[in-house]
Amino acid sequence: MNYRLGILEGDGIGPEIVPAVARVVDAALAAAGAKPVEWVPLPVGVAAIEESGTPLPESTVDTLAGLEAWILGPHDNAAYPEPHRSTLNPSGTIRKHFDLFANIRPAKAFPGARALDPGTDLVIVRENTQGFYADRSTFAGSGEFMPTPDVAIAHAIFTRPGIERIAHEACRLARRRRGHVTVVHKANVLRLTSGMFLDVCREVAARYPDVTVEDHHIDAMAVHLLRRAPEFDVIVTENMFGDILSDLTAEIAGSLGLAPSVNVSGEQGMAQATHGSAPDIAGRGIANPGALMLSAGMLLDWLAARHDDTTLRRAAELIESAVAAALRAGVATPDLGGDAGTTAFTDAVLAAL
Repeated sequence: MNYRLGILEGDGIGPEIVPAVARVVDAALAAAGAKPVEWVPLPVGVAAIEESGTPLPESTVDTLAGLEAWILGPHDNAAYPEPHRSTLNPSGTIRKHFDLFANIRPAKAFPGARALDPGTDLVIVRENTQGFYADRSTFAGSGEFMPTPDVAIAHAIFTRPGIERIAHEACRLARRRRGHVTVVHKANVLRLTSGMFLDVCREVAARYPDVTVEDHHIDAMAVHLLRRAPEFDVIVTENMFGDILSDLTAEIAGSLGLAPSVNVSGEQGMAQATHGSAPDIAGRGIANPGALMLSAGMLLDWLAARHDDTTLRRAAELIESAVAAALRAGVATPDLGGDAGTTAFTDAVLAAL
């Protein structure tokens, strides 16, 4: 097939790392014998505000609607002028608009990455559209309101269909890995909402007799991960819990700079690093592009599964192995304790490819 991939640079370090990732994807595809992709550049973030007055132009959303997959660079709406600073950021808007309900966030320790626990190799499957993030849980409105200046209220939404589809995603992923799913919840206190999440996950998991299922409260899970992260395989949880735990597991595995993710529905996928736009180091040429490289590899693997494309799957494998090879060779950016810049790290990955 001929694939078209959207590419959105974003803010902060985005314009530095996104082009590096595109170079790595092109090289991996060539090494795997796959056809080159057609890149579709699209504006987002500060550059889009300056050009069209909004961080996520309607033209960008319309173009994404016609694409199967894209790579989104980090962005930072805290730096946007009002009223854009107070609205849902471009990433959240895209996830919500295209119903990218599954946020898949691996945490894998690579040799040379200074992992707190070198045996860590797990994946957090985060429900992406409901739960405690009120601004993503409603068809219209933010999900937050203030009846008086001294009272603020937010609601959380859990639905059976939403829970079922993320539970299926987790169980299918576990089948391809080590066959173990851990459901993370707070059902002892939030009996109706988090309790339903746990119950429905158990119901779905019963349809996968080859998958072992356990569950933990969110507070206990944070402790378990610190003490015994390598024992976990696939962790499924709601939106906010998944956001918090994936930052924790990224650090256990070495660094947010190596924490990839994809956001997917049944029809579309978006590669996006777990980390933010790092405005404090933007423009200095020291940002770690590894997380977004690994995210792009995940996106190629997702496309490969949809189209039964072995060359794309091989390209995805090559990206991960090349990043690992660069780290093993001691090429590390400052967040990993090294002194290599973005270009030097990218060149090492390209050399490995």
